[in-house]
Amino acid sequence: MTQTFGELNVVVSQKERLVAFLLCFFLGVFGAHRFYAGRTLSAVSILVLNVIGWFTSFLGVGLVLIGIASFWVFIDFIIIIIGKFKDKNGYLILNWTNPAKQNG
Repeated sequence: MTQTFGELNVVVSQKERLVAFLLCFFLGVFGAHRFYAGRTLSAVSILVLNVIGWFTSFLGVGLVLIGIASFWVFIDFIIIIIGKFKDKNGYLILNWTNPAKQNG
């Protein structure tokens, strides 16, 4: 979908920013917002960091892994809020709701 901002035409993702926002807020530690955006490799990375982190938390190393994953999710959360989060094709997930669903 193409949206016009002044004289600039921007290709915007069909994904909804509200969905990405909610997935990041509630299920971010599982990488759900990145799975939703189609960014599977980074989503699996967040998930693996958390799983390994929880299994090794008694060693202390796990807490570092959980911290890294949590920081990553927090940064994603901020990026989603400001409208700079992208899907797998590099298109911005900009619309809070999908205008195509509202019109038809």
